[in-house]
Amino acid sequence: MSAVPDAHGELPHAAAQGGASGPVHPLWLRCFHWLNAIAVLILLFSGWRIYNASPIWHFRFPDGLTLGGWLGGALLWHFAAMWLLVGNGLAYLVLNLLSGRWRRRFWPLRLREVATDLAAALRGRLAHDDPRHYNAVQKLAYLFVVFDSLLIVMSGLVVWKSVQFPLLRELLGGYDTARVVHFVAMAGLALFFLVHVLMVALVPRTLGYMTRGR
Repeated sequence: MSAVPDAHGELPHAAAQGGASGPVHPLWLRCFHWLNAIAVLILLFSGWRIYNASPIWHFRFPDGLTLGGWLGGALLWHFAAMWLLVGNGLAYLVLNLLSGRWRRRFWPLRLREVATDLAAALRGRLAHDDPRHYNAVQKLAYLFVVFDSLLIVMSGLVVWKSVQFPLLRELLGGYDTARVVHFVAMAGLALFFLVHVLMVALVPRTLGYMTRGR
């Protein structure tokens, strides 16, 4: 007899270990995942065009890798994706907290486990037998994305509306520092995105888990 998924579309951990059929990720999570991916790509490419209009350092991004055509067009894309990221991200956090998935999937997180799993990953020996169970490296990476996204939003608000958010501006060290923080935080998110895609290429069945749920 097959196990019955809970109200949130996930199987109990014991059933997952036993190979019972059912979605690895609930539908709502898969939808949020792909909406976030779209938002991040738009933010990156439009953000590079915005950066080119007023570079922080002595380099520019190739125009062919940017979105918007010019500064005004890039800002329109950037703001649209910003609201998508904020709204989608808030809904993701709320549903994760209310469903208990945040506690089940990401905690506990121990430094010793992170070190062990990271060493195994670098040797190419990190197991992916149970897709419903995150290893310590995955937990740390996904938690990094959550907090990095919060930093992106906060620094972005200062860059966008510096006068309207004076306290936030001062906490981030001023407008110019907020620009650097925003750029570095987005670079961190881009690095996660690249590593994430690489891991999908190495473990291709995970793409099916995030599209069909199984």
